[in-house]
Amino acid sequence: MATTYLTKTLSGSPTDSNKWTWSAWVKRGKLTTEQVLFFADDGGTSYYGRIQWHDTDSLSFRNKYASTNSGYAVTTAKFRDIFGWYHIVCVLDTSNSTAGDRMILYVNGERITAFDTFTAIDQNAGSTINDGYQHRIGVGNATSGTSFFDGSMTHVHFCDGQAYAASDFGETDATTGEWKIKTSPSVTYGTNGFFILKDGNSVTDQSGNSNNFTLAAGTL
Repeated sequence: MATTYLTKTLSGSPTDSNKWTWSAWVKRGKLTTEQVLFFADDGGTSYYGRIQWHDTDSLSFRNKYASTNSGYAVTTAKFRDIFGWYHIVCVLDTSNSTAGDRMILYVNGERITAFDTFTAIDQNAGSTINDGYQHRIGVGNATSGTSFFDGSMTHVHFCDGQAYAASDFGETDATTGEWKIKTSPSVTYGTNGFFILKDGNSVTDQSGNSNNFTLAAGTL
């Protein structure tokens, strides 16, 4: 996916504009470069949401909704395995009364609690992700073509109006102790929810919402 990305403009009337969960299985193909996994913006620099690999190989999660409502998390852990798969779950729940629970990251079933940077988002702040803007998988700023993701993704879920845990999408194998995928998780998707890349390179939404993505550039 080095120069490949997908796009979809979601509804401007989500089930819950303050709450969503994104889950994907990701295999890295390149290290030490900024690479965006999931992104949405309003065309400017004051309103955007972003899940990405930092150029330090940390995982970064940001929700910038005007200058006073920014939430930002950069993990202390570095993720440098280019042979295995990472299961990444990001949760935004700005209605949560606990500041530290408004932005949550899980990797391979474990909640991340160590951050080099963590700025809690304001309670009830809005989110550009899950609003009526173009959403992109595999790139950040589509106009300049920056921060392409280099690697593979599968089983990409987005749940509008739900704050799920990693255990809703994966589980520990009783024999090997490894974190493994739930291929058909029991989750609710909401108005803007989708489930793509379930079978091969299909970008047809398998959630039942018909929120199909479009291959905007490159080859899957």
